[in-house]
Amino acid sequence: MDEESRYNHVSGQLPDALRQLQEENVRLKALLAANGIPWEEPAPSEENSSEIPSISTVQRSAMEKVELFGQLFRGRRDVYPIRWESAKGMSGYSPACSNEWRKGICNKPRIKCGDCEQRLLLPVTENILYRHLTGKHTIGVYPMLLDETCYFIATDFDDEGWHEDASAFMQSCRELNIPASLEISRSGNGAHVWIFFAEPVSASNARQLGAALISQTCDRTRQLAIKSYDRFFPN
Repeated sequence: MDEESRYNHVSGQLPDALRQLQEENVRLKALLAANGIPWEEPAPSEENSSEIPSISTVQRSAMEKVELFGQLFRGRRDVYPIRWESAKGMSGYSPACSNEWRKGICNKPRIKCGDCEQRLLLPVTENILYRHLTGKHTIGVYPMLLDETCYFIATDFDDEGWHEDASAFMQSCRELNIPASLEISRSGNGAHVWIFFAEPVSASNARQLGAALISQTCDRTRQLAIKSYDRFFPN
């Protein structure tokens, strides 16, 4: 089956929270203002391509799903991390390089990737996203752009109590009318809560939003801390 035919067989399901993306900007600004976090209204522009398209009930093609996925999980486009696994069972993520393991060019493991003068980092493309969504490989995202802005904030919950803590965090988002999406982590022993922004915001402000939600959750549940909370992305 060729690449175009495989696109037509891709299936996916949009998170329920995405149906509220048109209202997200207003709601997030209200929360930012309530917590004393500065924000600036951008000048309207007909050529502004950063706006997230409205979600409809019309059946989307595989290509449209790939494009939507790329718009939601927006990070740096000039580089992306790809997941690797070693024969010894170790795993991790490293920047994708077109010269990796090329004979006569790549000198791994004698020379570390960060010190290699032959490293040629690969950009994010629709084909890369398609291969990720169809399970050909697993990629990550570098969420903070070069101007220190981001398009989402992800909260990571791990270890004991993650299920209850993630549920409580989601309840705080619902009470504050902040659209958020919950997923179980790869290991099955943790969760991530995603909040998407219609426009790029300061990574610092995004993290302050996350911290405000953590505090709101602790106050509401009368906890001193959320023990399973690990970190935010961007970190």
